[in-house]
Amino acid sequence: MSLTNEKIIVAEDLWKIYRLEKQQVVALQGVSFTVAPNEFVAIMGPSGSGKSTLMNLLGCLDTPTRGKYYLRGRLVSSLSEDELAHIRNREIGFVFQVFNLLPRATALHNVELPLIYAGLNRRLRQEKARRALEMVEMGARIHHRPAELSGGERQRVAIARALVNEPSLILADEPTGNLDTRTGQEIMNLFRKLHRRGHTIIVVTHDREVAAHAERIIYLRDGKIEREEIKEQPK
Repeated sequence: MSLTNEKIIVAEDLWKIYRLEKQQVVALQGVSFTVAPNEFVAIMGPSGSGKSTLMNLLGCLDTPTRGKYYLRGRLVSSLSEDELAHIRNREIGFVFQVFNLLPRATALHNVELPLIYAGLNRRLRQEKARRALEMVEMGARIHHRPAELSGGERQRVAIARALVNEPSLILADEPTGNLDTRTGQEIMNLFRKLHRRGHTIIVVTHDREVAAHAERIIYLRDGKIEREEIKEQPK
């Protein structure tokens, strides 16, 4: 079995160069790493280190200037726009710092949205959305709208939405950035619980306390991998 088939992610010598009029900005410089199924990885670095650029590449929201990115053995740069849209909807569950919930929709309907795009019928959509909300301990709040929920509850709904299609990868960008310390800790404990259930998770963060929850930390600086740290998962 090849390396690309064994790993969820294989990144080989990824570069990202932005050209702005007569100058160019090198955001990533030769980044290479792999992520195995059921790993919990944090990508950490200061502002300007290339974290957001790397997340966009991993989430199939952008393509590298050069280098190769394989997601579950498929070379992403070779895929059509329709294939990429399918991957973003079915293979990757996104969790952002901003919750991106529809304000007039209930928690249940917000979580249903990816399933609507996937073409599932209403009964199956609601059943899967309800199950995802129960997984993040929001089963009692399914008919509440975002304004009726706390920040932590809104993020739990966003995580349920990321989980509802049973993706290969959960990609979280500063998931505690809009939360107070205690609520942020609860959300990271939830990610640990999801990891123990078998989910593959990548968290992009500048916060050491958030990164400390991961099994492995990849440190970025000036667009390069500075070092990696492998640690035991907190109990």
